[in-house]
Amino acid sequence: MRDPYTVLGVGKSASEAEIKRAYRKLAKTYHPDQNADDPTAKERFSEASQAYEILGDKEKRAQFDRGEIDAEGKPRFQAHGFDGFADSDIFRQARGFGGAQGGAGGFDDILNDILGGFGGRGRGGGFGGGAGAQGAGFGAGGGRTARPRRGEDVKITAQVTLEQLVHEGKARVTLPSGKSVDVKLPAGTTDGEKIRLRGQGHPGENHAPAGDAIVEVRLARHPLFTPSGDDLKLDLPITLYEAVLEEKVRVPTLDGAINLKISNAAASGKTMRLKGKGLPNKNGGRGDLLIAPRIVLPEDGDEELQTLMRAWKELRPYRPRGPEFS
Repeated sequence: MRDPYTVLGVGKSASEAEIKRAYRKLAKTYHPDQNADDPTAKERFSEASQAYEILGDKEKRAQFDRGEIDAEGKPRFQAHGFDGFADSDIFRQARGFGGAQGGAGGFDDILNDILGGFGGRGRGGGFGGGAGAQGAGFGAGGGRTARPRRGEDVKITAQVTLEQLVHEGKARVTLPSGKSVDVKLPAGTTDGEKIRLRGQGHPGENHAPAGDAIVEVRLARHPLFTPSGDDLKLDLPITLYEAVLEEKVRVPTLDGAINLKISNAAASGKTMRLKGKGLPNKNGGRGDLLIAPRIVLPEDGDEELQTLMRAWKELRPYRPRGPEFS
C-alpha cells in the first residue's frame, strides 16, 4: 500500500476539507460501477478508499503521522512492546469492540453524496467479519461492499398533439438508456397528467431494481382548437352573407371537415355544438366541439357591401332587442 498522502495527492499539511475533496474526486473517477470496462478502476478505488480510511479519521491520521500504524492501518512494531498499542483503534476493531466512528461514517456520507448510495455497509463490518466500527465493510477485493440501491426516477416531458389523443392514443418518448418507446395515453388524459413507466428510469446499483420514468403530458398548442375538459372550442370566421342567408360552411374537426348550416341564432352569438367531436373522456366516449361563429368583414372595406347596407337600412331599419340607450 502506497503512502495515503501520495494516493490522495495531498500534502501532509492538507486540511480535512482538502482531504475530503481529494477523495471525492478519486471516488467519482474510479468507482467500479462507473468504469465497467476498466479493470484497473477497482484497484484504484480500493486504494483511495483505504487511504481515506486513514487520513479521513483524525485519530488514525495522527497515529499514521506518529508512525504507530502503516498505510494499511496495521500497527507498527513499537520498541515499548505489544501493550503499547494493544488498545489502538485497529485492535479494538479486530477484537470486535468497535473503533472510532469518524472514518467509516465518512465513507457513507461521501459515497452516498457522490454516487447515490455506493459504499454501503457490509454484513460483517470491520476487518475480521465481526461486529466492527459502524460503517461499510470491506469486500473480498479490499474495496467497500456497496449496498443495493434502487435506481433514480427520471422525469420526461411528452409533447402530445390533440390528433394523437384522438386517433393514436400514444406518444413516443426517449428513455435515459437512449431507447425510444411508445407510451399509451389513457382515455381522458389531460394536460399536465403524469404517467409512470415502471422500471424505465435510471438503472439500480448492485442488482437493485431500476427507477421509474415519470412522463408528464403537455398538450401542444393547436392552431384551431382550444381544449376545455373533454370539449374543444373553435372560433369560426364567417362572412356577413353566410350569416344572413344561413348558408352551409365548412367546419374543421379533428376527424375531418364537415358542412354545417349557420343559424341566425349562432350568427348572433349563440354557440353551436357538434356532439362527439371533442376529446376522448374516461367514460369511453368523446366530448363535443363548441363552435362560436364570428362575422368577419373585409379588412379594406367593400364599396358594394356598403351601398347594399345603406339601401337595406333605408328600406328596413332594424335595431337588435336590448336596453335602450339615450
